Amino acid sequence: MREREFNGDVAPVTRQTTRLRLRIPEPADIHFLTELFSRLELVAHRPVPRPDSPEESAERLARDIKHWKENGFGRWAVETADALIGFGGVTISRDFDGLNLSYHLQPESWGRGYATELVRETLAFAFDDLDADRVIGLVRSANAASKQVLEKCGFRFEREVMLHSAPTNLYAIDKRRRK
Repeated sequence: MREREFNGDVAPVTRQTTRLRLRIPEPADIHFLTELFSRLELVAHRPVPRPDSPEESAERLARDIKHWKENGFGRWAVETADALIGFGGVTISRDFDGLNLSYHLQPESWGRGYATELVRETLAFAFDDLDADRVIGLVRSANAASKQVLEKCGFRFEREVMLHSAPTNLYAIDKRRRK
């Protein structure tokens, strides 16, 4: 990705897919976010699988909002027609080459294709709107569902890395390799 793209004026703030509305997170999302990251199913693949405290959730939301303000893109709040179901998008990676894809959806929405829909829209945004050259996804070996989503969307396994003192699989997709 070219540095000139990080000027805060790049992205439309809301995107729409067939079933999802993607919008910038806002302070009012804190209650949902706190509940989301208190779910054991959601944090099961962390090196230390413990829920976030309310303070950690507030810090997470503040980081996401700040990333949007500073860069003009970031993780969206992900909504269906009925409700907020999670967060996801791309952020600047400090540790690896490429934008970092991440998403967290509430367990009740798993298995319905929302993650795949979100990842495909995020890739379109990253490559078409941000002119990114590469997007990475970091997945723990035990997280077979996320691995499957990434592979379905064209990511390829590159190597194992250490992330937060735990082995993690680094998947990547380059603009030129995009489906």
